[in-house]
Amino acid sequence: MIPSWLAIGIATLAVPLILNRFISSQDFRWFKHLRRPDWLTFEGAIPLIWTIIFIFGAWSAYNVWEANPGKAFTWVLMGFYLLVEIVISLYTLVMCKTRSLKVGTIIGGTGFFLGAILAVIVSSISITAFWLLVPYLLWSPIGTFVTWQMMQLNPINA
Repeated sequence: MIPSWLAIGIATLAVPLILNRFISSQDFRWFKHLRRPDWLTFEGAIPLIWTIIFIFGAWSAYNVWEANPGKAFTWVLMGFYLLVEIVISLYTLVMCKTRSLKVGTIIGGTGFFLGAILAVIVSSISITAFWLLVPYLLWSPIGTFVTWQMMQLNPINA
């Protein structure tokens, strides 16, 4: 039997790795050539920020699993964690494939609301699991706002 922390860790790594394989170099070039807000001085730190958020999300899921391992509702919550991760991971792929910052903004906002719902639900199971989701809940609106600002700076790509 695979330990829960390993299964959750593998799922957490697999989703973005699989989805990011569908991003072509043309997609990436399109995104890199977009204008960004002048105040976006921390863009180089964004991959590290997302890495931390994914680690904390996996750790949160692990805490929820360990609180009630194998229960039907716990499996439903694991599916909810997976849904939130898929939405987060689809942001870049779908936005780049559609060449639409508006689509990215919508996906970013959707991910935030799904994450907020998940955080509220897990708060009654594990307060640690809740607090591990807080970095995502703080970062997601910033990322969504950056995308919205980029819409204003790149109206052709909105």
